[in-house]
Amino acid sequence: MASEKGVMLLDFWVSPFGQRARIALAEKGVQYEYKEENLTEKSELLLKANPVHKKIPVLIHDGKPVCESLIIVEYIDEVWSDKAPLMPSDPYQRAQARFWADFVDKKVYDCGSRLWKLKGEEQQAAKKEMIEILQLLEAQLGDKKYFGGDSFGFVDVAFVPFTSWFYSYETCANFSVEGVAPKVAQWAKRCLERESVAKTLSDPKKVYEFVCFLKKKFGVE
Repeated sequence: MASEKGVMLLDFWVSPFGQRARIALAEKGVQYEYKEENLTEKSELLLKANPVHKKIPVLIHDGKPVCESLIIVEYIDEVWSDKAPLMPSDPYQRAQARFWADFVDKKVYDCGSRLWKLKGEEQQAAKKEMIEILQLLEAQLGDKKYFGGDSFGFVDVAFVPFTSWFYSYETCANFSVEGVAPKVAQWAKRCLERESVAKTLSDPKKVYEFVCFLKKKFGVE
């Protein structure tokens, strides 16, 4: 385990989960060392830092590992609390933020993966589910600038990395996010105006190339 003082992030370039941590660190202005992981040959450091799940991202702060992306984002918000609060101060609003971040966690990645892994009726069912997910999130967003109101916050950090996957979802399943959830599409554009988001998110075309690589790897072309 890294014993030196400081902050290190074990991550993978296209991971929306790792990007959550990168955005939170950028919002707080925290300097850190980025270590790109090879997920087919995981480093000794990653296996020691996250022996339970053996997954990225892992934040290592002064030699102590913190695992799971939403837990990492909350940890960052609590440790560097003097700037850009991500969690609301009100307990009820915090509970709501955790609920919707958890909703994104449980729904978006899994359903999005099925859009490129499946074909025919199964893909159509996944597409129907994704549209419902996006419309539920749009209803929660409403006419607000961000999910928490006027301030960029926890739910935005949780959800915005997936917006660079929208092009892949749309291309694989033949639908338009803007067509089914226009407010979500506009919110995504607003988020990209933030330096923390613009510098972190992957190019949607690069994400699609990665999806095509995964399709070949798993034989689902």
